[in-house]
Amino acid sequence: MKIPVARPLVGEEEIEAVAEVMRSGMLAQGSVVAEFESRFADYCGAAHAIGVNSGTAALHAALLAAGVGPGDSVVVPAFTFFATASSVSMCGATPLFADVDPHTFNIDPDSVGVLIRPDTRAVVGVHLFGQPFDVAAVRALCDDHDLVLIEDAAQAHGAEYHGKRAGSLADLACFSFYPTKNMTTGEGGMVTTDDDGFAKQVRLLINHGQSRKYLHSAVGYNYRMTNIAAAIGLVQLDRVEGFNERRRENARYLDRHLAGTGLVTPYTAPDVRHVYHQYVVKLPAGYPLTRDAFMGALADEGIGTAVHYPIPVNRQPVYQAGSESASCPVSDDLAASVVSLPVHPAVTDEELAYICDAVRGLE
Repeated sequence: MKIPVARPLVGEEEIEAVAEVMRSGMLAQGSVVAEFESRFADYCGAAHAIGVNSGTAALHAALLAAGVGPGDSVVVPAFTFFATASSVSMCGATPLFADVDPHTFNIDPDSVGVLIRPDTRAVVGVHLFGQPFDVAAVRALCDDHDLVLIEDAAQAHGAEYHGKRAGSLADLACFSFYPTKNMTTGEGGMVTTDDDGFAKQVRLLINHGQSRKYLHSAVGYNYRMTNIAAAIGLVQLDRVEGFNERRRENARYLDRHLAGTGLVTPYTAPDVRHVYHQYVVKLPAGYPLTRDAFMGALADEGIGTAVHYPIPVNRQPVYQAGSESASCPVSDDLAASVVSLPVHPAVTDEELAYICDAVRGLE
C-alpha cells in the first residue's frame, strides 16, 4: 500500500473546464477570472476578491497595498512557510518574528505585543495547517497601534473563526491555490478584502500598475491569474466543502485511533472550524523513536509523511544573521518534533486504519 502525504484531487470536470477555455482562445485574464473572483468573494463573505498567480504574489500585493515599504517592519510568525516573511522583504521592509502558541501552533498575541515598535505597519497572522489564529486578540493589538492586519489564509480555505470564514476576518487576506492546498488552480492565489481602496490598489499592482491600458500610475507586477487557472478554481470551489468535510472526518478518525500512542494529536481551539490542510502530530520528549526513525518506519509501510516546517523562518540563513525577533522557543521545539500524516480527502477508510495500525505497531 502506498499512501502519499498529499494528493491533488482533480477530475474530468476540471479537465473539461480547462478544455473549454482552451477552445475559446481567451487564455489569459478575462471573464472566467472575473467569475471566479466574484464567487470566491461570496464564499469567503468578503466584498472583493482579486485573483493572482500565486499565494506569494497575493501576500506581496496585499502588503504593498497596505503601504508596507522600506523603513517599515511587519510582525510575522516564526513557524510558517518562508513566503510569509519573504513577501515582507520583497517590499523592502523588515520581518519581525513572533513565537507561536504551543497548542494551536499559530501566532502568539503576547509575542506580537512585545515586538511592535514605531516603524511597525502591519501584522500577518497565519491560519496554520487550516486552523484560524486568535484573530480577536491580534486585532486588538493592531487597533491599539494603528496597524493593518493581514490573514495568511494559504492553508485555510473554508476555515471559520467564530462563525466567519477565513478571508473575511482582517483588513486583507491572502490565499494560495497550490496543488496540495484544500482547493487548487494548479498555481494561483487570491486577495480578499472589504476595503474598496485596498482592492483598487491590489488590482493596480498586479497588472503592471495600469490604471487603464498603457497608462501606468505605479510600478506594478505581472501577477495576473489566467482563465485556465480560474476555470479549474471554479470547479474546485464547488468541491471544496466536500473536500474539507472529508479532511475533518479523516482527522476525527486519526484523533480517536491515535489516542494512547504517545503522540500529541492536533488541538482545536474553541469556536473555530479547522479544515486540516495538514494533520500534524508532535513527538513529545520521551517518545520511543526519533522523528527520523518514526518517519522511516512509516515509509517502510508505504505511508508518506512530511515535516512542516523543519527550520523556523527566523533561523533560515537569509534571516539568521541579525534576525530581529523575540525569543521563539516554541517554534524551535515544534520544528524539531512535528510530523504531518496523510489527511487529504483521497485517503480511504481502509488507508486510515492502516496508518493507525502502523503507528500503534511502533509503540
